[in-house]
Amino acid sequence: MSDQHPQGHGHGGTAHPHGAPLSDVQLRVKALESLLTEKGLVDPAALDELIETYESRVGPRNGARVVARAWVDPEFKRRLLADATEAIAGMGYIGRQGEDMVVLENTPRVHNLVVCTLCSCYPWPVLGLPPVWYKSAPYRSRAVIDPRGVLREFGLELPEEVEVRVWDSTAELRYLVLPERPPGTEGMSEEELAALITRDAMIGTAKVQPPARARREARG
Repeated sequence: MSDQHPQGHGHGGTAHPHGAPLSDVQLRVKALESLLTEKGLVDPAALDELIETYESRVGPRNGARVVARAWVDPEFKRRLLADATEAIAGMGYIGRQGEDMVVLENTPRVHNLVVCTLCSCYPWPVLGLPPVWYKSAPYRSRAVIDPRGVLREFGLELPEEVEVRVWDSTAELRYLVLPERPPGTEGMSEEELAALITRDAMIGTAKVQPPARARREARG
């Protein structure tokens, strides 16, 4: 859907969780984890391994590698946009919550933003666990109503001539944004490019920033 239609916007007043105090829900989860561990019902090492898997190995690093491959390999990009599920699986990134994928390409004229208005459907194999703000009610409602306002709260101001399209993930279909490749990255390797790509850029709440060297050169 386009920003010209009634939509929603998301994280009004809800800041990124970096460095913020734990919420009531997070505190309850911690307390429950401690209780289950004390009773011998949960192995803390197994929990740590699960979290590490989804935060690191099955997480944004995977999505970043998909995007970087698309930036350097036109044939892979063609296949990714035509059948994202198959192309992503071909890189070994498959699993629960990633069975049916669509990749949305950002261009100088179109910017895509992903939300899940009903719950928190999210492509785990390529983005890992969803951030707290993605699951929040303010983001889920406002991203559809006022997408430009939400993007401004994330620090992303888009020109009026850029169309903002909001995509609502479901249990059957999940989205990954293919962000624009930033200037100043010519000649960079696929691995170097992947290091620039953030989770937020693959949701659509940010753009990929050029390397510091390119930013300095642009400033003259």
